[in-house]
Amino acid sequence: MELLNSINLKRWIPSLIILPIAVYFVLNRGHYTLIDNADLVIHEAGHAVFSIFGRFIYTLGGTLMQIILPSIIVWYFLINRYLTGTQFGLLWLGQNLVNISVYAADARARILPLLGGNKVYHDWNWILSKTGLLEYDSEIGILFFSLAIIIFLITIFLPLIIKD
Repeated sequence: MELLNSINLKRWIPSLIILPIAVYFVLNRGHYTLIDNADLVIHEAGHAVFSIFGRFIYTLGGTLMQIILPSIIVWYFLINRYLTGTQFGLLWLGQNLVNISVYAADARARILPLLGGNKVYHDWNWILSKTGLLEYDSEIGILFFSLAIIIFLITIFLPLIIKD
């Protein structure tokens, strides 16, 4: 019993809740979920926010906002030493990285339906074309997906990293 008290099981409850959610996001990469509706609004808002910086940053702005907003939430909870908030913020960041990985990997195929249909261009197709990296869309998607998995692992094991 003393060992259990020294581990402080209450600190691990968020990790136990987050673990199956993170596994679900990893195993169902590319499947649309309810949270993707919120992510889509944030993505589109990112285009508006970054539109003043020119076409490249405007196009990248949707993805940037999907990374920046959850990161701000993580930072806020982290500096206030609120472990559970930090973990759920990281979970959301990881989920966004999974989402981004699908979009980036679709740059050449352009199979994903886009908001606006055929009237709009595919962000990642345009970005990777402009940077000469279009042929590496799959690898870039894997990079974002790998980052998501790393974020999920950090999220789950955060009670080991952040001490009371």
